[in-house]
Amino acid sequence: MPPAEPAPVRDVVEVLHGTEVHDPYRWLEDGDSEETAAWVAAQNARTRAVLDALPQREPIHRRLLELLQIGVVGAPAVAGDRVFHLQREGDADQAVLVMRSAVDADAPPTIVVDPHGLAADHAASIDWFSPSPDGRLLAYGVSEGGSEHGTLRIVDVDRGTLLPDAIPHVRHPSVAWMPDGSAFAYDRLPDPVSVPDGEDSYWASVWWHRVGDDPAVDEPLLVEGLEKTALPMAVISDDGRWLALHVHLMPTRTDVILVDRETGARTVMVEGEEASTWVQIVGGRIYAVTNLGAPRGRVVSASLDRPRADAWETIVPESDGLTGAVIEAMAVTSRSLIVSSSEHAVSRLRRYRLDGTPLGEIALPELGSLAGLDADPTADPADPADPAGERAFLTFTSFARPPGLWRWTPDEGLQPWALLDSPLEPGAFVADQVFYPSTDGTEIPMFLVRAAATTVGPDTPTLLSAYGGFAIASAPGFAPGLVAFCEAGGVYAIAGIRGGGEYGEDWHRAGMLARKQQVFDDFHAAADWLVAEGRTRCDRLAIRGGSNGGLLVGAAITQRPDLCRAAICAVPLLDMLRYHRFLIGALWVPEYGDPERADDFAVLHAYSPYHHVQKGTAYPATIVTAAESDSRVDPMHARKFAAALQAATATPTERPILLRIETRAGHGVGKPAWKQADEGADLWAFVFWQLGMAADVGARPTSAG
Repeated sequence: MPPAEPAPVRDVVEVLHGTEVHDPYRWLEDGDSEETAAWVAAQNARTRAVLDALPQREPIHRRLLELLQIGVVGAPAVAGDRVFHLQREGDADQAVLVMRSAVDADAPPTIVVDPHGLAADHAASIDWFSPSPDGRLLAYGVSEGGSEHGTLRIVDVDRGTLLPDAIPHVRHPSVAWMPDGSAFAYDRLPDPVSVPDGEDSYWASVWWHRVGDDPAVDEPLLVEGLEKTALPMAVISDDGRWLALHVHLMPTRTDVILVDRETGARTVMVEGEEASTWVQIVGGRIYAVTNLGAPRGRVVSASLDRPRADAWETIVPESDGLTGAVIEAMAVTSRSLIVSSSEHAVSRLRRYRLDGTPLGEIALPELGSLAGLDADPTADPADPADPAGERAFLTFTSFARPPGLWRWTPDEGLQPWALLDSPLEPGAFVADQVFYPSTDGTEIPMFLVRAAATTVGPDTPTLLSAYGGFAIASAPGFAPGLVAFCEAGGVYAIAGIRGGGEYGEDWHRAGMLARKQQVFDDFHAAADWLVAEGRTRCDRLAIRGGSNGGLLVGAAITQRPDLCRAAICAVPLLDMLRYHRFLIGALWVPEYGDPERADDFAVLHAYSPYHHVQKGTAYPATIVTAAESDSRVDPMHARKFAAALQAATATPTERPILLRIETRAGHGVGKPAWKQADEGADLWAFVFWQLGMAADVGARPTSAG
């Protein structure tokens, strides 16, 4: 194939902190210019010509559509005798919001909100929802094109009608309902016309809304004094008297203010600590999951008259050992604490009395992870007339099991509540967890997923993925592309590198700020281990990462171009000297550092992928993806990096550099199924082509037997 037409070079040279920095493609930062649009159109046309000609694409697309039709069940929200969740199945492009009975598994679900009619291309999606405690009303938000910005609306669940309330400028807000559904606390962004250009993604604040009122008269609860990048969220007590206002500062600091709504008194529970704390107020007592003084998490309790951190009582302590279980979430029932934790990124579920007395483990179906956990804490399980009783709901998934809804009760244990029909048998796939040494000798966990029929050796096509940031663990989860790749004889490897949350906050901090290079070294070590162990070879290895994981892939490409044959660099951060100037980039300064500070600049400049592209290097075949409506990572990163790679690579024909920029799409949230299939077919066809794989996806038996 012919090489890409070189992008014009208009080098901008700056001296930053005494260092000369070149930026040859800064003109591509302007996504609104006609010249940039024309260049992107030419890039997309070239990418389409290459990918559409691949024989692997059509069968992969067909198989992905089949797997996507299995569907997905989202995280639950329990309200009295009702449980709400998102669900997509069959040929639906988007998830609908459904209500189910929390007591009768056979009762048919009711669709509460269906976004399909809101956009002709089905690019409108439900971003979030929050039912009132009795399940009578439900607040939700819909956005188009993956933007994640929308309007808060309220639906009367039983009547299926919208209330007149419409609150604009919300982005994944918290909604803290009064017990009777008459009002709620919520957070919103400012009106874009009232703030400087580019500031409308910041300055979130918390307000009080009475159902039926004009939002213009809503009362401020937490507005003044917030830092620009603070993300405030509200939680209300089960009796409606107390508010816990969380002020989250990325990546891991959360201050908490307790507000007595009767007296107006405010008490700071925790402030200024580099720790996360998430509070529930039930039965006149505070319960919280925190990593304050406990990097792997603990559950604490406190009285409302002594809520400060120095008075907290630890009721579920932190696990022992540097690699012990990490407490992640908690649901409070009327009698129990249901605590979700992970061990080596594999979910575990345990039950405790409200005082922390252990009551045993709740067995999960297999190696996998929870995608949601909730309970209604207000009911009395001893009262047979109470419709709630003691129960909790969770969403569970594994590599070969699509997410499904399960219910737990003390008498019946864990029961399936809403599982979608799937032709896949978990036994047809094998998920091993291994540990490999990184450059400093630290043992890193890695999942290796394959079809049971696959024999692993040096010729095995392998895809290595990781994330390595923001305390997010790389956990087991269902993905149609993973299944299709494994069905075709590949091994999907997922490394739990530092920077993530696999072993708690210490693991995260070992890979942030000045220690970010260790994240990249952990990833390189995973690839080297796979080759050294005879499980694959460099020419049969591809790497993949998105967002912060796209930064990881960009660093791997520029630091170790010999590491692999092919790379998928999705919605990435790549210009680390200017990332903080675009969209919500300033939120991430605590994770990466501030390029405006000399010490941080030195660290960022040392690895910023865009600034380390070298002319004449044989780079891996790479496809860089972005989306025009991305409200998190600006597509300028992908544009500039692709232009630089195309101009520099010494192997443009056999290892091409492609750019794929999607319209009517964002960072990934809300992408309709047909777009998921199109994108997946492109990316996997590219990998199959470069790794020399035949397109026999779906051809292998679905059972090990």
